[in-house]
Amino acid sequence: MPRRVLTTTVAVVVWAVLAVAVGLTLFLADARTVSLASHDAVVRPTLDGTVVVRTGPVLPDLRLDSGSRIGVDVRLGKTEATTLDELVQRYAYIGTQPEGPRVRVTGVVASMARDAAVRGGVIALVPLLVWAAVGRDRRRELLRRGRSWRGAVAVVLVAGLVVVLLEPWRSDDEPVDDARAWVPFAQWLGASVPLPEELAGLEVRGDVTTSQTKRLVESAVDTYMRSKQWYAAAAEDAAGLDVREPAEDETVALLVSDRHDNIGMDEVARAIGDAGGATAVLDAGDDTSTGKPWEAFSLDSVTAAFEDLDRYGVAGNHDHGSFVRDYLADRGWTMLDASDGEVVDGPGGAPLMGVDDPRSSGLGAWRDETELSFTDVGERLADVVCDADERVATVLVHDANLGREVLDRGCADLVVGGHLHVASGPEQVVGENGEVGHSFTTGTTGGAAYAIAIGSKIRRTASVTLITYRDERPVGLQEVDLLTNGVFEVGEYVELSYDAPAVAAAQ
Repeated sequence: MPRRVLTTTVAVVVWAVLAVAVGLTLFLADARTVSLASHDAVVRPTLDGTVVVRTGPVLPDLRLDSGSRIGVDVRLGKTEATTLDELVQRYAYIGTQPEGPRVRVTGVVASMARDAAVRGGVIALVPLLVWAAVGRDRRRELLRRGRSWRGAVAVVLVAGLVVVLLEPWRSDDEPVDDARAWVPFAQWLGASVPLPEELAGLEVRGDVTTSQTKRLVESAVDTYMRSKQWYAAAAEDAAGLDVREPAEDETVALLVSDRHDNIGMDEVARAIGDAGGATAVLDAGDDTSTGKPWEAFSLDSVTAAFEDLDRYGVAGNHDHGSFVRDYLADRGWTMLDASDGEVVDGPGGAPLMGVDDPRSSGLGAWRDETELSFTDVGERLADVVCDADERVATVLVHDANLGREVLDRGCADLVVGGHLHVASGPEQVVGENGEVGHSFTTGTTGGAAYAIAIGSKIRRTASVTLITYRDERPVGLQEVDLLTNGVFEVGEYVELSYDAPAVAAAQ
């Protein structure tokens, strides 16, 4: 027994050492291509404890302490930005809300670490299994033969093969980056430009830069400071808003729509949701302006902002194709698809259905039927909702008009959407079966005047809506607006009535 215990212990120790060595080697040799900050980017882990962003030949590289032993090297690649000024300003906007990119990179590095650990553990088992399979007698025989001239020749051949594969005689030119020194950002930019505290530890490497490049960076710093201050102040004010507090038997969901890449509003929307006791978020779409992969930064941001809430969503007409839907689904969002007839448990357990806007080409099983019009999809949606085994409490769409047929048939309690960039409703609708439902359109959460809202402040009134649920059905709405001057307007809490005779009398 002592010998078996010793043998097992030695085997475990050897396996652990090999697993760590192989896993660490694989981890540091790994690289992933991701969409980051509107770029195709290559992410590589390091052990120098810094985050290095290599921006290319024109702009300076950036370096910042990662706060841990693990670091990361990010090499930015292609982007769809049409001008350098546009690109630098975009960096400033994204930099004001770093949580999305931070979570994205952290997740990628963690995934590489897990994969390397698994592969390292498996590879480390191979020599132990070979050792055990050969057996004691065979090992002794191989050791004896290894001392002969044949064994010596075999060792030399293996060593020669390793040398040929490694090519130690090959030398590359020293990278240009290595000849440049890292300097504090404030020193590189000049003392005339005030910097925020969070940039105090930032270093740059790019001493061969033009005055035009420095002017672009100065402009980006100014944009960064104005944007950071504006949205941070709005989020702080939102946390203290006098919104209705839910009762113990109620659940609140935050309705957002038409963010259009304005990641600055994410922290504001979250603060409003926290003030109102929201435990879920309903995203009515148009998180992007084109639905292209370069806009993943917006999806990373909204995911990070509501990561600990129950998240439900649909794609809007600007979220073209399947990228937005698939990207959010892969990050934990429940993306609704009425084409499969599935009813999900929504906020407070209330039955929930939804469908992408048909103008986004995201129609699930209906996607291939390109001849379907907006009206056709609305009728299909009504068929699915009305055929459900239980009454649907909420239908989430991008454009509330898509759910009009649902309400006309009396098959749902509430249809919510956005798309118009201004709030409308709630409107009571008495269905042909006598059941009462409501239609409500929320305003643009991104404060978007057009299809893109990224900027240092909102361009028009930004809106979110708090939806209260009780007994698995919506019972009230409260709209919260942020004006372009930074002032909040909290709407009255509107109770939803399901009394059909009262509605008929009002009409």
